[in-house]
Amino acid sequence: MKTYLTPAELQSALALRDLSDPAQGPHAMSLLLADVTTALERLWSIGVETHRLSPLVATADNYDRLGYSPGDVTRDSRYSRHVSPTVMLRSHTSAGVPALLDPLRAELGRYDRLHALPGLVYRRDSIDRTHVGAPHQVDLWRIKARGLLGPADLEQMMAAVVEAVLPAAAHPDVEWRAAPATHSYTDTGRQLDVLVTQPDGSREWLELAECGLVAAQVLRGSGLDPRRWAGLAMGLGLDRALMLRKGIRDIRLLRSENPDIQAQLLDLSPYRPVSVMPEVRRDLSLVLGSAAEADVELLGDRARTALGAEAELLAALEIRSVTPASGLPPAAVERLRLAPDQVNVLLRLVLQPLDRTLTDKDANVLRDRVYLALHRGRVTELIGG
Repeated sequence: MKTYLTPAELQSALALRDLSDPAQGPHAMSLLLADVTTALERLWSIGVETHRLSPLVATADNYDRLGYSPGDVTRDSRYSRHVSPTVMLRSHTSAGVPALLDPLRAELGRYDRLHALPGLVYRRDSIDRTHVGAPHQVDLWRIKARGLLGPADLEQMMAAVVEAVLPAAAHPDVEWRAAPATHSYTDTGRQLDVLVTQPDGSREWLELAECGLVAAQVLRGSGLDPRRWAGLAMGLGLDRALMLRKGIRDIRLLRSENPDIQAQLLDLSPYRPVSVMPEVRRDLSLVLGSAAEADVELLGDRARTALGAEAELLAALEIRSVTPASGLPPAAVERLRLAPDQVNVLLRLVLQPLDRTLTDKDANVLRDRVYLALHRGRVTELIGG
């Protein structure tokens, strides 16, 4: 059963600033996006069209027309944000592609163009230093008629994007790899990973993009004959790309209101760390209706909603353990008044403001707000006073 966003939740989502859009103010993310599209334009010597589309899309365009199966788990309200039975906030910028392909059926001559679709996407995601519920993404689709596109072209595309995001002149030790991956709207799918050196000197493989050849069924769905039309498709996470480019470890910094941080987000120079505020941790003992409810993405989304404007203080949310009533000592079951089908979940909140020190009292109040939003038990344990 789907659940739908309330008007207030929808309004809040639509009011969020798109950092990739220069019309909404200067930001390093729009500069990085320009570097990526310029690199591909030069590689192929073709025109680039940038489309900034409404984040409200037909559910069919977000899923069905991109080849997702009716039972795909991503359709579930735990992961997507539905507005009505037929409309949702896009979960990927690829949702805008079917409407761009439809008019091309009238093209009878040669055609070769790069379509860039940047913007915010909306997901129910885990809470940590590299994930948020509304990340930025750009879909890069090269569509061509009367000419073939194959794995070699895809390889060139990946190399050009890596160089645009992490120029060798500034990141000489960067390596990349393309692992096979399956996507509903591509053939010869690939996951593009980069091996980067973190600020602490460690080396780590991180996903940068997903890509592949445009699947024949997607072309046919817009009335384009796959014998005449071909394409390359890439989805690039702009938050991750910018963090790698500048050496930023916490995704929340990208929206920081600290003037010392904001000033560094107007260019693509390496980030210089600003004094970090101490973490405050709070462990919660929750009662949930079932083990299925102990989903870190679902709980994270509820925690963000409960905290509202103060959700930015939540640096991480971690499930430490999930224990059914049958696995607890009788005394614990009695104390929690746990029903036989309920579970006890130990949850850790990591609170860390970016611009001030959080007092214990403030942390306890935030802890209680999250607790009341998530707890489903008959006994409450508040500490905020």
